[in-house]
Amino acid sequence: MATHESALKRNRQNQKRKLRNKVIRSKMKTSVKSLFAAAEGTDKSAVPGALRETIATLAKTASRGVIHKKTASRKISRLTKRVNTMLKAG
Repeated sequence: MATHESALKRNRQNQKRKLRNKVIRSKMKTSVKSLFAAAEGTDKSAVPGALRETIATLAKTASRGVIHKKTASRKISRLTKRVNTMLKAG
């Protein structure tokens, strides 16, 4: 356990950031799941809007530093590619 004041403060800050990052990461994952639910549903007109929201969520997650910028870019690219193939097939 930390005993110096600075180490205790650092520990408190890390706890707060961990909770904040957990919420943001969870929101990101939920957004991706809802995108796939929309893509597999019968209403294909909702998919572009859901994709746009998911891309925005991923970009915001990266800008906040929860995930790396290039990780977000890679995820966006793969999601877009996957959704486009799903729309062409169905």
